[in-house]
Amino acid sequence: MRFDELVRSGGPVVTAEFPVVDTDMAALVRHADRLRGWADAVNVTDNTAAHAHASNVAVAVALRGLGLEPIMQVACRDKNRLALQADIVGAALHGVRAVCCLTGDDVTAGDEPQARRVFDLDGPQLIRVACALAEGRYLSGRAIDPAPELLVGAVENPGAPPYSHRVDRAAKKIRAGARFLQLQICYHPDRLAAFMAGAARAGLTSRAAFLPTICLVKGAGGLRFMNEKVPGISVPAETIDRVEKAADPSRAAYELALAQAGHALSLPGVRGLHLVDFRGGDAVPRLLSDLRISRRLTA
Repeated sequence: MRFDELVRSGGPVVTAEFPVVDTDMAALVRHADRLRGWADAVNVTDNTAAHAHASNVAVAVALRGLGLEPIMQVACRDKNRLALQADIVGAALHGVRAVCCLTGDDVTAGDEPQARRVFDLDGPQLIRVACALAEGRYLSGRAIDPAPELLVGAVENPGAPPYSHRVDRAAKKIRAGARFLQLQICYHPDRLAAFMAGAARAGLTSRAAFLPTICLVKGAGGLRFMNEKVPGISVPAETIDRVEKAADPSRAAYELALAQAGHALSLPGVRGLHLVDFRGGDAVPRLLSDLRISRRLTA
């Protein structure tokens, strides 16, 4: 079953972040081989964290050619509405069906803070534009024939303030047309639980697939980096200390991810997981096997 069909069917979903590549096609092929069969679809980032990389369209098309189902992230920070629509339609021409719409981190998060911000649209507005494209029209009203076949998604952060507004933000994106929401990694289980409970009460979990993120890190260093350098992520000091002071920090970091995944899957309304792997090797298959999640059969 294709990823878009799986999301619409209500079945369990596993997505994974595809590692950033620039000009190393051999590395792209190795990463694709490692994730093949373990994720229903893989995210292709769009200048993630405001750092320039190989274009989202180019990588998504390459992965499609390698037999993976790409979810092409499209960020509003760097492009105006004409370029955003062109990227979505151009990728669809090559069979890229899933897009994930986000506003994007500010340029000050990256290594070229002098770059000019665009933000012609924001995330919810881009969702509506992508849905209009799927209905066969550009934002101007000009027809697209045939209409591109698209599944539109978005992101949300259940662990960042203002906590009380996060469900409302998710609702706005779902009303705009998002059919899956990948949730930012949350190292505060109570915040994720409260967010999902609010989403369920609001009737959102029957309208979109909610996929909490799980990060597989090698040790305390990765946790400390996220806490200090990644906007919107907070890792409790006691969590970092527990991993750092463990007899085997690498094992402790893995067990943290396993516990987070088990907790996320236990929450009402959660349809699956989004995995971000900084460990490499067999980390993704090991995690899914330990969770008793079988190999994926989408194509």
